[in-house]
Amino acid sequence: MTQIMLVRHGQTPWNLDKIFRGSRDIPLNDQGREEARLAGEWLKGETIHAAYCSPLSRARDTGEAIARHHNLAVTDLPGLTDLCYGDWEGMPLAEVKVKYAELYKQWETAPATVRFPRGETLDEVRDRAMEAVEDVVERHPGQIVLLAAHRAVNKVLIAALIGLDNSHFWRIGQDTTAINRFHRVGNTWHLMGLNDTCHLRDLARGEYVDF
Repeated sequence: MTQIMLVRHGQTPWNLDKIFRGSRDIPLNDQGREEARLAGEWLKGETIHAAYCSPLSRARDTGEAIARHHNLAVTDLPGLTDLCYGDWEGMPLAEVKVKYAELYKQWETAPATVRFPRGETLDEVRDRAMEAVEDVVERHPGQIVLLAAHRAVNKVLIAALIGLDNSHFWRIGQDTTAINRFHRVGNTWHLMGLNDTCHLRDLARGEYVDF
């Protein structure tokens, strides 16, 4: 039975300021590094056999904060790279809502139908991320594997693994350094834990914002 521990990266300055990140390599801020450290402390007593991450530093640094407790190197897995928002990357949410009003409304109401200008669709993200997961399962049968990725990637992976389509994107919460757990039994993935942030319970944080 292969197990996946899917983790979102810690906070970055662009999360805090509601700026679209996507393929931009935005590092963790101080809070994000602390969130990653706390995730590592929380998971240090568990067994992890291998660790992979998106090549972007915010995911890699989060993965390394966890993997160091298990004497593991973290391997880049390009299929876990964040959703490419294209022309939206680097733009504040408030500006996007004005400049791309109709497309943003579509993103809020029918996310699976959106292609970002010069960017990706959720289906494209799902295809590459699922291919990455299948590759990991093939490499590590019967083991427990850490995957450190991003909000959008995690959402589409969670939906795919439990048999939902991407229209359910906004119904899945992913806080920074959220831990999600899956067990694969035969060809079926079982969801064992979703958006777990117990390790952050003593860390002062603002209201949850899905960004």
